Amino acid sequence: MSLRPTIPNDVPVETARVARAAFPHGSLLLSLRDELGPIFDDERFAALFPRLGQPAAAPWRLALVTLLQFAERLSDRQAADAVRSRIDWKYVLALPLADAGFDASVLCEFRTRLVAGRAEHLLFDAVIEIACARNLVRSGGRQRTDATHVLAAVSSLNRLACVIEVMRHALSALAAAAPAWLAAHAQRHWAERYEPRGLAERQPRAAPERRALAIGVGADGHDLLSAVHSADAPVWLRQVPAVETLRRIWVQQFCREGGAVGWREAGNVPPAALFISSPYDLDAHFARKGTASWVGYKVHLTESCDADRPRVITHVQTSAASLADGAVTTSTHEALAAKDLLPAQHLVDTGYVDAGILVETRQRFSVDLIGPVRRDLRWQAKSGAGFSAEAFHVDWGQRQVTCPRGAVSASWTPAVDNRATAVVNVKFSRRDCKTCADRAVCAGPRADRRLMTLRTQGEYEALKTARCRQETPAFAALYAWRAGVEATMSWAVRGFGLRRARYIGRAKVHLQHLAIAAALNMMRLTRWIVGLPIARTRGSLFAHLFHQTSPA
Repeated sequence: MSLRPTIPNDVPVETARVARAAFPHGSLLLSLRDELGPIFDDERFAALFPRLGQPAAAPWRLALVTLLQFAERLSDRQAADAVRSRIDWKYVLALPLADAGFDASVLCEFRTRLVAGRAEHLLFDAVIEIACARNLVRSGGRQRTDATHVLAAVSSLNRLACVIEVMRHALSALAAAAPAWLAAHAQRHWAERYEPRGLAERQPRAAPERRALAIGVGADGHDLLSAVHSADAPVWLRQVPAVETLRRIWVQQFCREGGAVGWREAGNVPPAALFISSPYDLDAHFARKGTASWVGYKVHLTESCDADRPRVITHVQTSAASLADGAVTTSTHEALAAKDLLPAQHLVDTGYVDAGILVETRQRFSVDLIGPVRRDLRWQAKSGAGFSAEAFHVDWGQRQVTCPRGAVSASWTPAVDNRATAVVNVKFSRRDCKTCADRAVCAGPRADRRLMTLRTQGEYEALKTARCRQETPAFAALYAWRAGVEATMSWAVRGFGLRRARYIGRAKVHLQHLAIAAALNMMRLTRWIVGLPIARTRGSLFAHLFHQTSPA
């Protein structure tokens, strides 16, 4: 399909007349077209289409249909039907009333072009450009970030079900790619063992029987891999994606014990960030946060929250489920800097903050990162009876630490901890600590001297300043602005399906998240321009009644 760029046309007169008659009081979609215009243009997507071939449907319309599709949680077929049958959609898309629309597969092809061309951001950026042009979002303001989990579009499998499914997957792929070769090398019991799905309810209940089944599946997989990698097998069989997935999962799940196949114990498998949880989506990983556990991804949304402007999502990041929130703080700031949308104040929760991030954010981006930092978890600080690290005076110039009783440290050693973080190890003299009356509550009842581990000077001072700041009323008043991002998350989850992946693979799931964020922004901008106020936080009827009847 080739592209012949065209300029988005005006709404046909007949379409406008019928739409106004059908919606005499107006509608959000009609206002969207009137206030924001067509949003996209064909030139934006020109690099994704060849110069020769049958003319493609106008990309600006396909992009707008994609946003409307996610705004109303429609499937491709439902969206194509809406283009044909709904007057408000025809108005937004500037289509004649008699236009027959397009086949639903065109939307899938358009998304494929976006992913293959790494152009998923085009859907999101076009709406942001409109907001910036109208001064509805700006740099130097206030923004906030939060994350939520995303369930992958695959079943959550236990380890035994996973190895059975990957064996089924590999055999199905080989049956399609090399049926004659597979028929010659398949074992008789494979059809009976791998024809049904490896669901948990079909697995043996007794642990010895489950282990025996797992070892049997492991032996079958090793036999298949040995046949595929034998000298007389076609070399291209090893390049079948399902076969490569089988090999990777077998390395993670099984081991060789004296020449026999062994089932890896729970403590002898890779960490969640590397462990493959499903043969059908290799990017989806297991994660746990609090009481929630899931297989899939995590999505981070950053939005503006200035008092005199609408709430606009400025950045979307889809990460691995097991990735810590703090790992995306810097990349979020880099993306905002590239769009010239860096805030002056960035409100986040504890997961996005640590001492190193505080220093980098201030020095590299000139952003005030506002969020509660983790408290000192050493026993001296938690008990309240001993001397916490904050009670000591650190002289960075002299490279020494003075304790609350006046003793000066005996050694100062720069080092690197087990997380590859630069630290300073400080030791006090045994002679000073042994004679101190506070040794038991300072160093510990069994220790003969106080040992301390400090961050580097910049990180130490940033952390100390942040801990003092978060105890003030001014911080509480400012940080209250972060709570509003929960409403955005709730709307995106309940209204747009943010928490359930429609597609397989992180690139496609990221496209889904960008489209949802763009659709949400599109609706918010329209509401703001037509004068609809931002809704207030809802409260319970009891709370409302209590505040009305409580004495002053």
